[in-house]
Amino acid sequence: MPRAHSHIRYSAPGLGDRPGVDFDAPGRLGAPVLAELGVPRDADFYLCGPAAFMADWSAGLTAWGAPGERIHTEVFGPEAALTPGVAACPRKPPHPPTGPAGSGPLVSFARSGLNVRWGPPFKSLLELAEACDAPVRWSCRTGVCHNCETALLAGGVRYQLDPLDPPAAGNVLICCSQPQGDIALDL
Repeated sequence: MPRAHSHIRYSAPGLGDRPGVDFDAPGRLGAPVLAELGVPRDADFYLCGPAAFMADWSAGLTAWGAPGERIHTEVFGPEAALTPGVAACPRKPPHPPTGPAGSGPLVSFARSGLNVRWGPPFKSLLELAEACDAPVRWSCRTGVCHNCETALLAGGVRYQLDPLDPPAAGNVLICCSQPQGDIALDL
């Protein structure tokens, strides 16, 4: 693309992310940023993401004056829910993770009957569940969101970054959350 330009925004730059090298500016993209960058309103806009993200962007672009026929969308998001642990395949029984026990909040995998303490080296509840061989589903690593959505039976979580498309009430996205205190998950 001979006249292509790029502009990268990080909504929450990490300590090692370098402005001007890794990204152009902090914050999320939106119509005001497009105007600031001089993007013409009659450009073709290709959106790919969760339904809520695309609805917000489509509405924002339309309000900004972009013609509807120039806004193209492709869903990148949740599909029908999968119930963890129903696939018939040989599995190891759930067990505490290898290595030293954590000293953080207690994470209970209710269906598995396993209670373990949160701690390093886990960055998400999904990583902890996998280390315990607790039956869990995910597809975020292959581009489909919300397959890791799990019922939160007790307690609360915090997200590393707020999800673009939040889970249903009473559920959590375990791929990007950590316990705020003792919790129980329907896994």
